[in-house]
Amino acid sequence: MPDDETLAFYAGHAADYVRHGSGRPNRHLRAFAAALAPRARVLELGAGSGRDAAFMLAQGLDIDPTDASPELAEQAGRRLGRAVRLMRFDQLEAENAYDGVWACASLLHAPAAELADDLARIHTALRPGGLFVASFKAGQGEGRDAFGRYYNYPDADTLMTRYRAAADWAALTLETEAGSGYDRLPTQWLWVTARK
Repeated sequence: MPDDETLAFYAGHAADYVRHGSGRPNRHLRAFAAALAPRARVLELGAGSGRDAAFMLAQGLDIDPTDASPELAEQAGRRLGRAVRLMRFDQLEAENAYDGVWACASLLHAPAAELADDLARIHTALRPGGLFVASFKAGQGEGRDAFGRYYNYPDADTLMTRYRAAADWAALTLETEAGSGYDRLPTQWLWVTARK
């Protein structure tokens, strides 16, 4: 279940968040899109500003953009010219439906105790050979940022343990990367790439 305080932040700051998320697609998204076949079906968890979905659509991918925040879904939908489906991570019920799942800076808000279950649902939703890429803010366990947003803040070992507990992935890699976010603070990002 999404955290009420986190949803309240996005409700109150949706327009500003979208403006912040108007930069160029990152290298992880470009590599994800390039690894998929034309017209591949992709589930996006956390459409946010709609930037990533717009890029994937332009690459000819068949995108199912989702977000748990009604306000962000509305903003992203305006950018995309199509509806963004309201869905929490724990509401994902698809089976063998997607060639890829993209979750940039979204699953980091999943409750730590729920994360392995969410990852298992994603594994179930993927078709055999399906590609799953997600990013998390590294840390030493659950906490909130200066805006009151909840984060699961895993370290690399904990995150990989959660992935392995969720499913028997055909391939699983983790990469760390220095960066930032909406708060403009230095952030260590954990990028996980998995194959079903």
